[in-house]
Amino acid sequence: MQHQSSEPTVTQQAAETLDGWYTFHDFRRIDWARLKQVDASVRSKMVQEFQAFLAELAQVEEQKEGSHALYTIIGQKADLVLMVLRPTMEDIQDVEVKMQKLDLYDYLIPTYSYVSVVELGTYRGSGEGNPYENPYVRDRLYPILPKSKHICFYPMSKSRRDGDNWYTLSMEKRKELMYRHGMIGRSYAGKIQQIIGGSTGFDDWEWGVTLFANDILQFKKIVYEMRFDEVSAKYGEFGEFFIGNRLESADLEAHFAL
Repeated sequence: MQHQSSEPTVTQQAAETLDGWYTFHDFRRIDWARLKQVDASVRSKMVQEFQAFLAELAQVEEQKEGSHALYTIIGQKADLVLMVLRPTMEDIQDVEVKMQKLDLYDYLIPTYSYVSVVELGTYRGSGEGNPYENPYVRDRLYPILPKSKHICFYPMSKSRRDGDNWYTLSMEKRKELMYRHGMIGRSYAGKIQQIIGGSTGFDDWEWGVTLFANDILQFKKIVYEMRFDEVSAKYGEFGEFFIGNRLESADLEAHFAL
């Protein structure tokens, strides 16, 4: 007869989150071989149409109803990334469909995408009153993306390995670990701006992390330093990293010139 353990299963308390704008990262590779076959005047019109589309996004940003950022990607994983923030997932899809209808997008091959929602954890508490009325919290949940020179994006999850399972730790232990982890991040204030996207149930990983900086070396420094912290060293699992340089709308004509 099989022996059954009499010890009860302990379900740990889930950390509450504050959720803001939905986010979409659209990574594309430029099909230069096909684009070279397009007449220069036609290619110029394609770029102008794309610039008009970006101008529409800029108007939304001016009205503080969303934000966006366009960057090149270094290496062979992609050539471009457009990051978009919007109040609803329907708004995100509307932007995605508009992009797909652009003539230039026939020559931009999708290589990767990521969907999430801007998230703030409440391990340190959210203060008194309605946190969504706190100006600091609102700036974090509904951010206007910085015009920094460089971007870094990577997805990550917390481990669920036997013996190193984040989700079986007590709330008290997770609070302690996240406080120390957060102190490292705060030491880079003024050097890096971070956007955390919660993606559990939305995409393949649990978070998408986007970093912005004017000194690209700061990405290496913060990620390396955090690797020695227990939250990353013991419980962190990471996907691919994407880094790139800011691409202004006014520079698109030169970027696509052949």
